[in-house]
Formats: sequence, structure tokens, C-alpha cells
Amino acid sequence: MRLSFSLISAVAAVLVVAPSQAQTFDPRYPVCMHVYSGANGGGGEWYDCSFTSLPQCRATAWGRAAVCNLNPYYPVNAPPQRLRHGRAG
Repeated sequence: MRLSFSLISAVAAVLVVAPSQAQTFDPRYPVCMHVYSGANGGGGEWYDCSFTSLPQCRATAWGRAAVCNLNPYYPVNAPPQRLRHGRAG
């Protein structure tokens, strides 16, 4: 019994300490631009999810090593947020 508790505690400690990555896609915008910078541009690639339409993204990506895609985390069928009005008092 002690061995299993120690094993579970050790596994839990390793999982808590393991590094994690932030979410790449911003769910507030429906379109993301995937930018490829390659070795000459500092290496790596990233997503810029700050576009409200594909034409807006494509205009920004024009002439760059980038492609525009729909954001897979954008809530397409989500109900619109309701405005909250406080009471004047």
C-alpha cells in the first residue's frame, strides 16, 4: 500500500513540474495567419490570430511566407454575449 501511494505521489509530482505551452490560437478571432520565418528570419513559425476575416488576413499575408486559415477554436455556434447593464442608484 505504501509503495503504490509513493508511486502515485512521484508521478503526480513529475506531472506538476512538467512544462506546458500556452494555447496558440486566440478564440476571440475567427481567422489566423500562420507565419513561417525560416532560418533567415530568426527561425521558427507562429500564429497571429487577430483577424476578423479571410480577406483582411490575406492582405496582411501578401508577400510574406504565410498562409491564412480559419481558427479551429473560434466558437462558431456560440450565442452572442449579452450586454450587462448595471442599476443606476
